Amino acid sequence: MFKQYQWKRFPVRLIIYVIVLTMIGIAVVGSAQASVQDKQVMGMILGIGAMAVVSLFDYSFILKFNWLIYVGNIGLLLLVRFFGDEGLGAKRWFEIGSFRFQPSEVSKICIILFFAWFFGKYHEKINNWKVIVSSVILIFIPWFLIFDQPDLSTSIVAALIFISMIFIAGISYKIIGGILAVMIPAGVVFLALILQPGQEILEDYQVRRIMAFFQPEKYADNIHQQKNSIMAIASGQLTGKGLNNDAVFSVKNGNFIPEPQTDFIFAIVGEELGFVGAAIVILLLLLIVLECIMIGRKAKDLSGKLICVGVAAFIGFQAFINLCVVTGLMPNTGLTLPFVSYGLTSLVSLYITIGLVINVAMQPNKYRMGVHFS
Repeated sequence: MFKQYQWKRFPVRLIIYVIVLTMIGIAVVGSAQASVQDKQVMGMILGIGAMAVVSLFDYSFILKFNWLIYVGNIGLLLLVRFFGDEGLGAKRWFEIGSFRFQPSEVSKICIILFFAWFFGKYHEKINNWKVIVSSVILIFIPWFLIFDQPDLSTSIVAALIFISMIFIAGISYKIIGGILAVMIPAGVVFLALILQPGQEILEDYQVRRIMAFFQPEKYADNIHQQKNSIMAIASGQLTGKGLNNDAVFSVKNGNFIPEPQTDFIFAIVGEELGFVGAAIVILLLLLIVLECIMIGRKAKDLSGKLICVGVAAFIGFQAFINLCVVTGLMPNTGLTLPFVSYGLTSLVSLYITIGLVINVAMQPNKYRMGVHFS
């Protein structure tokens, strides 16, 4: 199992960035909601274990189970659809004792693995319409099951992962232009439809979040979280108020942000660690994404490159959307901040994706194997 590994290529920097960011997350989660800090620590321990295991199995071997991964993903999403626990009008979780398991987080890993194999196998025919249509149908099934939970935010990330991977696989710019020519007007029509009274495309709470972004005065009750988040970040100034502070004017201490340990954890980072702490978190996220991309450039084959690109897209886009939401630049989506927000399924899933990137990094690169992929 280890004979092809080059241990000198072990991505030490990537591991350091991930561990440091997770430890910052544990500290901030504990300040936001002390009762869940131990679970987050457990999530980190489980995540590191899962990362180690995944990194030791050659990804080429893992990709041999491509259709099993795909069908298993669909099966898991169907199980949660029919037998999942409902909360806030959505079926996204399984309750396992005191823990919640969210299949859509695992689904993002399955999407990365399956399409790393699919585009790796058909990259020479990537501009063939049969391959393009097949790939769109294959992504649409899990995407729709996530979207229909409903989980609009995760479905957006899943779509962005797929788009990033098919782009790197070599899809023609002419086809991209044609797709954009159709998708942009379709997006405008979609927006117009969901803003109509009585629409049934999105849930009412999703529409209110979107409307609150465009008409904050009319939908003030649906944007207060974002307003309070912006105030919290601004109040931290340069160095913040300190973790676990008891400041009277703290947005966190006043409970102005419900469940601050999840979607709006960056507001706590800004308030308690200030501009310095917020900048460090953003920098670490950026460095993790860049490391994944650089490792992908040296991958031994296209599938390895696509795994790294998929992971970079997963972490990068999810972080970008979360930060935009918390700072009021986008409508509220409900996405967590990678490695920082509370959530065991999310944290362990992220560590598994890092394990895949480590796996790619330690394989002999494309040049030494005498193969070059442009």
